[in-house]
Amino acid sequence: MYDTYIMKRTQIYLEIEQDRRLGKRASASGVTKSTLVRQAIDAFLDVPADGATHLARFRAALDEIDGSRAPLPDGRIYVEEIRAGDIGRQTEIDRRRR
Repeated sequence: MYDTYIMKRTQIYLEIEQDRRLGKRASASGVTKSTLVRQAIDAFLDVPADGATHLARFRAALDEIDGSRAPLPDGRIYVEEIRAGDIGRQTEIDRRRR
């Protein structure tokens, strides 16, 4: 007959700026800060925790924004390129010290 929601009360600490921004968003949306926090938690928990899924969703969002695929490198290749650059810089530093 009645829609009944059973909720558990909890307390969290927010930074002053977080609280200010949350209040501003709540006012603009016409909902309470608690509602926004619950929505944010649901959105966070509804996404699988693996990185591949996050990356796929991020790329899909970029496709929606501008209609083109973003040039995001494979993570492994990106790390290897950074390491190669670090090795090159270290080699140059060692050469100059001699």
